[in-house]
Amino acid sequence: MTATTTASMAATPARTARPPSARLRSWATRAPLLPALIFMIVVTQLPFVATLVISFFDWNALYPKARHFTGLDNYHQVLTDPDLRHSVWTTVLLTAAVVLVSLILGLGLALLLDRRFRGRGIVRTLLIAPFLVVPVAAALLWKHVLYNPEYGLLNGLLHYVGGPQPDWISNTPLLAVEASLVWQWTPFMMLILLAGLQSRDHQQIEAARVDGASDWQIFRHLTLPHLRRYLELGALLGSIYIVQNFDAVFTLTSGGLGTANLPYTVYQSFYQAHENGLASAAGVLVVIGSIVIATFALRVVSSLFREEVSRA
Repeated sequence: MTATTTASMAATPARTARPPSARLRSWATRAPLLPALIFMIVVTQLPFVATLVISFFDWNALYPKARHFTGLDNYHQVLTDPDLRHSVWTTVLLTAAVVLVSLILGLGLALLLDRRFRGRGIVRTLLIAPFLVVPVAAALLWKHVLYNPEYGLLNGLLHYVGGPQPDWISNTPLLAVEASLVWQWTPFMMLILLAGLQSRDHQQIEAARVDGASDWQIFRHLTLPHLRRYLELGALLGSIYIVQNFDAVFTLTSGGLGTANLPYTVYQSFYQAHENGLASAAGVLVVIGSIVIATFALRVVSSLFREEVSRA
């Protein structure tokens, strides 16, 4: 064995030193995210666990010493109490109406903004503006600027044409809440659907035009199937937020006239009746419903990403 071979064999262990284990590398990659993860757990998960525990107790804040474990009685009361069941139905009706109307209006506006015309950027900015307004401020705007029976804009226009002067909130309370939420959430739907329209295959559309397809046929057979995922995403995300809406109901009607949804009922049970256990049970049901909807939303988002990756 020559000296050169011996030297190379001696140097081999130094060159083939064991690299750090995969586990250490993964921990080194995730370590910067740990503070944010811990903060999120402390801020979101621990309060939810506390709410879940309280929901199993008959706990009135006015009589703290009388609290006792009741199991699922609070959940049974939430699901069987007529007022609470009415609030659940109101929540479903409010969410469905706002999401459906917002999607239809958002689709129309998205189709408009997908065309090229002078001032399109300004129009887009103006249409997005309602979504940027603080929810409480938007509700106050509708309550005082539009709905007020004495100096509101709607009654002012009706007075100008000689029409009636209705009290919008008293006569149509649920419709008044729905209209304010539609105004605020239509820009959100418009942005999602506009992104879907701009991701279409324009060569396919031009080929359809060459073959003699009309605008309605292109929309029905090409555009609408392409927007199906985006429509689902808008509906799911809108449902997650609107089912938890509190600002519009509290500001416009204070939960009266049959407009109390489940979040407002939770507030009423907790802050007015001081029934901590009952309010916690209703809050847990709201969270569970939101998680179910969010699960479907995440699946739709994942499918959209997979489609975009496959096209690339």
